[in-house]
Amino acid sequence: MKILLTAFDPFGGDRINPAQEAVRKVRDTIGGAQIIKVDVPVVFHKSIDTVYAAMKAAQPDVTLCIGQAGGRFEITPERVAVNVDDGRIPDNEGNQPVDVPIFADGAPAYFSNLPIKAMVQKIRTAGVPASVSNTAGTYVCNHLMYGVLYHIDREFPKMRGGFIHVPFIHEQVLTRANTPSLSTDDIVKALEAAIEAIIENDEDLIIAGGKDH
Repeated sequence: MKILLTAFDPFGGDRINPAQEAVRKVRDTIGGAQIIKVDVPVVFHKSIDTVYAAMKAAQPDVTLCIGQAGGRFEITPERVAVNVDDGRIPDNEGNQPVDVPIFADGAPAYFSNLPIKAMVQKIRTAGVPASVSNTAGTYVCNHLMYGVLYHIDREFPKMRGGFIHVPFIHEQVLTRANTPSLSTDDIVKALEAAIEAIIENDEDLIIAGGKDH
């Protein structure tokens, strides 16, 4: 099995991105699966183009993208990506699309076909807080998740794909009062546990993972 694991560059004025820091430390082989790592620019459209090229070149069984969600307390596998860009801030090349579709011919939304609840359970078993997220936002993270699932839907019917958001790491919150963070090592542990769950589960677990809001 081959798993394409992607991580974003720093953005929004930060010098580091916890997704990138953690992915660099993830083992190159997990449960017999080869982990192929790709850095991705925090740029609308260019991010999708970068990962799409890697998908075509590597032909992985799974494409798993990792991004930063500063302010969250937990590791959060994403359930769904929506077909809209609405940038709260410009991306790293100054683009700030507002209320425009990612792909005009795409579905309103695509759901991850990864075992997200099994991933959450495995991460928690590893000792790291996790939960299912029902919104990937409307910035470049949602943009990339949507793009990956759009291409899977059209070109890679046997591939699985999805997205995990990770919190800030400790170095990022030194001047951010009352902001949650995890250590890089805990995020690495969580990502490796999530990958193990993907390898072990062709179908997701039927367990409660919803939220009231």
